[in-house]
Amino acid sequence: MARGTSQGEALATWALCGLITLVVLGTYSRLDPAETYHVSREGLAGGLSRSVTLLNFPIALVAIALVLVAVAALPHSAWWAAGPSILLCGTIPWFVDQSNLDAHWGNAVPALGVTIAAGLTTAATRRAGGSFAPARPWDVARLVLVAVVLLVSLPWITADLGFHFPADLFMGEELGREKDGTLIAAVHLGHHHGLDGALLVLTALLLSRVSIEGRVLRVVLFSYLGAMFAYGGVNCVQDAWNEQLVKRGWTDASIPSAILPSAKPIWLVVAALAVVAAFVLLRENKRTSYSAA
Repeated sequence: MARGTSQGEALATWALCGLITLVVLGTYSRLDPAETYHVSREGLAGGLSRSVTLLNFPIALVAIALVLVAVAALPHSAWWAAGPSILLCGTIPWFVDQSNLDAHWGNAVPALGVTIAAGLTTAATRRAGGSFAPARPWDVARLVLVAVVLLVSLPWITADLGFHFPADLFMGEELGREKDGTLIAAVHLGHHHGLDGALLVLTALLLSRVSIEGRVLRVVLFSYLGAMFAYGGVNCVQDAWNEQLVKRGWTDASIPSAILPSAKPIWLVVAALAVVAAFVLLRENKRTSYSAA
């Protein structure tokens, strides 16, 4: 008999992460590193290398949320694996350097956390099943946001696949000047942090549908999902704004990077959005709980 939180949304999230990883593996295995960004290895070694750093960022951030969803369906003893997984995934600031995305041995630490998270989801699925949660009050809003995120992400999706988006709807192969003065395609081929942000937003929208028993775990999970939604959304908008508006010459006002935590004002925006998103998600979950009761 199924017990605890079903893992349909978690399995869908893993499938999305796996698909992006496979695409990155294939693209970085066949493209010249000069056509991509901050990598140097060629061939299969290059594809495997970039896939490992992708497992670190952003997938390790996603894995933390997946651990919290998994333990909602497992005995309390599962925290003996869940705790280390969260800690290992949380080491990415020490092992991921955005200026050098070639893998090194330190990247095995967050990757191990992701592996444990996958094992926990597997165990939770066996215990609670892999069905999706029933309809939620704001599922229509979720679908609208998904459509918007996918539309904005089109040039990054094709770049991940190894080609520029056709026609002139988006900036792509047109040259743009970087901060260091180098000229590179406005949307370089390969993976973009804007797509990382999109993945985090989609993850938050998916996993916020689950039902969690236990007030503390529910507050922790939905607060984390709110932070993930805010952080991912800001990075998605930042990358799209700078590539599609600044490099097109429509404005000189760029949005500062929000990849790494800092004292910059952009992080006040992230923090404020995180609080609002967490409140909204918790309120929806509370309404759903009352309706079920």
